[in-house]
Amino acid sequence: MSSEGTTSVSTHILDTSTGGPAGGVAVELSARGTDDHYHAIGHSETDPDGRCKDLPALPEGTTHARLTFLVEPYLARSQAAGAAFFPEVTVTFAVTPGEHYHLPLLLNPFGYSVYRGS
Repeated sequence: MSSEGTTSVSTHILDTSTGGPAGGVAVELSARGTDDHYHAIGHSETDPDGRCKDLPALPEGTTHARLTFLVEPYLARSQAAGAAFFPEVTVTFAVTPGEHYHLPLLLNPFGYSVYRGS
């Protein structure tokens, strides 16, 4: 859990087709509060270890958050098969104030999985 009242988000991407991290993937964090609209609050890119360590804390009053992973350029670079089947992956989740949310993305050219990690 993060410090009281601060809700934080982190993520990493593992390319399950290679068994390694997916570096260089653009990630956008958006938050939804009482106005029921999502607003982008931060952008990042996965490092060579596949991790985003610099996403901002969610604003007070956030009820839901969304991570959008722009995976198409990464998959185009790492696969010889051409265009990505999933050009982006969007994960929407409910949040509780003061919690930390780590959402790993397991990615391959024709599928993905995400879960709440620690």
